[in-house]
Amino acid sequence: MPKFITSTQPPLKFITHRFNPVVVQIIHGMLPLILRFRTRPWLPAGIVQVEAKNAEVLAELYEQFQAGKIRLLMAFRHPEVEDPLCVLYMLSRIVPQVARQQSIKLKQPIHSHFIYDRGMTIWAGKWLGWLFSRLGGVPVRRGRRLDKQAIQTARNLFANGKLPIAIAPEGGNNGHSGIVSPLEPGVAQMGFWCVEDLHKANRVETVVIVPISIQYQYIQPPWSKLDQLLSKLEADSGLPVKSMGNGANQPEIHQQRICRLGEYLMTEMEEFYRRFYHQDIPKANTAEASTTPHETFIERLHRLLDKALQVAEQYFGVQPQGNFIDRCRRLEEASWNLIYRDDIADINALPPFQRGLADWVAQEADLRVQHMRLVESFVAIQANYLQSQPTADRLAETALLMFDMLSRIQSSTLPGRSRLGLRKATLKVGEPISVTQRWEKVQHDRQAAKRAVSNLTQDLQIALERLIRE
Repeated sequence: MPKFITSTQPPLKFITHRFNPVVVQIIHGMLPLILRFRTRPWLPAGIVQVEAKNAEVLAELYEQFQAGKIRLLMAFRHPEVEDPLCVLYMLSRIVPQVARQQSIKLKQPIHSHFIYDRGMTIWAGKWLGWLFSRLGGVPVRRGRRLDKQAIQTARNLFANGKLPIAIAPEGGNNGHSGIVSPLEPGVAQMGFWCVEDLHKANRVETVVIVPISIQYQYIQPPWSKLDQLLSKLEADSGLPVKSMGNGANQPEIHQQRICRLGEYLMTEMEEFYRRFYHQDIPKANTAEASTTPHETFIERLHRLLDKALQVAEQYFGVQPQGNFIDRCRRLEEASWNLIYRDDIADINALPPFQRGLADWVAQEADLRVQHMRLVESFVAIQANYLQSQPTADRLAETALLMFDMLSRIQSSTLPGRSRLGLRKATLKVGEPISVTQRWEKVQHDRQAAKRAVSNLTQDLQIALERLIRE
């Protein structure tokens, strides 16, 4: 039986920003080791190489920022959990090196404030909140319509902080180096707010947003490890194991195994929701599926994700509005409202009867939100992602998402992912976007200002997608 929350919890309090240069210096020094041995020190895996393209652009922007000419926001891609560490490595090592080569004088530390998901401290532990606050992090509850304290803190740091700020506009990692999830409008809105704040203070700095992409690649294609992972997934699913044994470089066979596993899991989950949650899900026609497997699979997947979210939304009384990511965010917040109770002054002071009811509510909320957790892993999957490039990297990404799914069903505490091999991270710095120029064109037109936020978000999306294709 999965291990779920069994009792109501104290409120998730805001973690106050307490920037500490000493902590920053220590973490900067430890970054190579952290990237290499972040999860399991005994495994031959981790990130052993970080390279950055167009880092001179960032060096020049930092020079302008330190000279008081600009306010800078770095909008970085978020495919993996390691992304912030890679950005930190680029800032602390690559940017200073490039600056020296370009005869650009920068003040230390080359660092940034950043926004992180408040939920990270739930699964990682309170120590992470302590560390992030000292590194310059601001926690945000993603599902809240308006997390006032987080927004006010981040807005103040953007306009007045001694460091730039970094934000992942996708809101969460999607597990795909080659797919950019739909961006949330928060980054663009932050940019326009910053211009307004500077204008009110009669300041002349230009507000700039620079897109940064991150992609990962295995140093050596992990065919043997991938074969072992697929064998484990097949065994855990109840399918006959079709291990190749020698870990041969045969992408088409690995792709066939992934497709077979995906088809089986899809069918099982459809029956699960059809039988136990009374969802109207038509049974797949296997004959049709064999003629157009990819189109049919994606259509079925999207329908299944929708039904899984509906099950949770019906319980929490949440309306199904927006895309899958939007719906996931609202469900997460709805569950937190029932688990981390802001409306109870002192949980321990409750009479046993009321405490029992509160615990009951928390238990069921945690159980029901697991439907959303399953959906989170698959929101970015596209029909032709494996077809177009069945590389070891993409096959591994897809297999690891399946590992996440099976792990969540077996235990609500997601175990550490299988580490398939040593990896390289490549960061690309895009062309800076002036938010000030855009604001000046729409400052007197409220409707145009709203459209400008949407347009900037779309332009950031295009810029990040272009970077990962280059």
